[in-house]
Amino acid sequence: MIQLRRLAGVVLAAAALIAPAAAFGQAAGLPAAQEITPKSPLPDVPRNQTLILGWGVAGGTSVGTTNPWVLPGYTHQEGNNLLFEPLMYFAIFKGEFVPWLADSMEYTTPDFKTLEIKLNKDAKWSDGKPVTSKDVVYTFEGQMKYDTLPYHAHFEQFVDSVSAKDDLTVEVKFKQPAPRFKFEVLTEKFDTGLPIVPAEWESAQPNPTAAVGLDQIPHSGPYNVVAWNANQKIMDLRSDWWAVKAGRSGQPAVKRVVIVNVLNQPIDTVAQRLVNNEFDSSVDMRAQVIGNIVEQNKDIQSWTGTESPYGYLDWWPNSLWMNTQLAPYSDARVRKAISLAIDRDRINEVLYDGAKIATIYPFPLYPNLQKFADSPAVKAEEEKYQPGKFDLDESAKLMTEAGFAKNGDGLWEKDGKTFDATIQAFETIHGDIAPVLAEMLRQAGFDSNVNFGTDAFQNMIDGKPGLYLFGHGASLYDPFEALNLFHGKYSSTIGSAAGNNRFSRYKNPEYDKILDEISPLDSSDPKFQEGAAKALGIYWRDTIDVPVIQWLHRIPYNNHYWKGWPSATNVAGGTNGAFWAHTGLLVITSLQPSGAK
Repeated sequence: MIQLRRLAGVVLAAAALIAPAAAFGQAAGLPAAQEITPKSPLPDVPRNQTLILGWGVAGGTSVGTTNPWVLPGYTHQEGNNLLFEPLMYFAIFKGEFVPWLADSMEYTTPDFKTLEIKLNKDAKWSDGKPVTSKDVVYTFEGQMKYDTLPYHAHFEQFVDSVSAKDDLTVEVKFKQPAPRFKFEVLTEKFDTGLPIVPAEWESAQPNPTAAVGLDQIPHSGPYNVVAWNANQKIMDLRSDWWAVKAGRSGQPAVKRVVIVNVLNQPIDTVAQRLVNNEFDSSVDMRAQVIGNIVEQNKDIQSWTGTESPYGYLDWWPNSLWMNTQLAPYSDARVRKAISLAIDRDRINEVLYDGAKIATIYPFPLYPNLQKFADSPAVKAEEEKYQPGKFDLDESAKLMTEAGFAKNGDGLWEKDGKTFDATIQAFETIHGDIAPVLAEMLRQAGFDSNVNFGTDAFQNMIDGKPGLYLFGHGASLYDPFEALNLFHGKYSSTIGSAAGNNRFSRYKNPEYDKILDEISPLDSSDPKFQEGAAKALGIYWRDTIDVPVIQWLHRIPYNNHYWKGWPSATNVAGGTNGAFWAHTGLLVITSLQPSGAK
């Protein structure tokens, strides 16, 4: 029997430094840092008109890079989401599209092979020129042309042509039915979706994928970058933001945004700066830390106020992945045995004060996905395969069937070698859950420990022996994109890098056939629902990976200077509450002063 006290001790002993989830390693080929220095002293902005955010420099970021086409180098996560805007946002907690640069995006044929986009007539760039169809066509054609851009593969696979019917109307024709293209590619939510870039400026550059942008690139968002170095980035509100006139937004109360680099600061330092009201918010934190903060400063809240679990459901449920092409992880019995050794109820108890955060799904349970998970077809598959079952005896039986026997240390061994159940993980974000999982696996006889080393992510990419604690950054509205992570066409051979975090390298013609059949279908189609349920059943049957927890964003929000932060009781626009996500623009421009001086 796993001892709660022992597991709790493991959690509390896990050290962690604050870092963004994206900072898994410094990307090669970054543009040289180019500081932005004001030509004259910046005007004073009172503290109660200034928003100060504690964040960190992600691995692929280069100071001075504001052009979304410069990759690596650009990230939306450090304030650039306040520069560039999409055609539409998506409000995940309302299940609604939020029109932005576009007034509408509609499929005009029942086979999902033609999409018409109508732009807002008031949308303008920061240089005063209108956002037109020319900008949208240029943005789309750039994704088709440059293979370094994030949606190149999507455009190459689906898009046949893009044309401007007039200054405010764009028509996209697809090679094949593309019912999810509008949502998955053209709509911004969390960290996915496509910002529109200025065609005139980009096309004037010798190489638009190398021109870093600095403070020169026109942008449609509400702020200008006025200073930027390795320590901080300062952005000031521009009074002529088009969205106010267009009725998309009220006049923002935040006149200046300061993003402070806290990457190398200990978590205690970041927490104390929040308690001291130096920071208005920061990157998300582990439960014990944010719990202490809300106790020390009554102005600070989380998504769930001052109560556990402190966070909202993020889009990144975590699993223990394995290279299914590599023995012994290629044996489905072994993968199932690992799943049977995970006590998800105990995880909820130890880490989340009883909140039901542990999961059996490779996608987050947002409203539409919860509806799918609750459907009779999915429930029948769940009953059949029991993916959440905890049973050490059954786990041992499967390991024995797979040819393993316990050695004198009580560890599973075969051919003189113990089963390598090392968990590759990231201390900054997995400092609580990874040690708990390793302890559960050890008590089930697996030779498990945690590797928080700098090589952890590379080991996942290379398909090295062991288990990989990582998320499924895919589905938000329907289950297709999460299930599609395991399509055989993405299965890389051993020794080659697994693209787009498809670490399992799983390949199964039966599974692929189902996905190919439902790909052209809208998610509301009964045939889609039926096929997706069958595919999820195969995911559970074969234990392609071992789902462990839904991910929580536990973000501290300080009400001392600013109020109106998103929460479970203030869903507001319905977007997620991360200021660094694409939808962070909607969070920041909705804040109001608290009255503090």
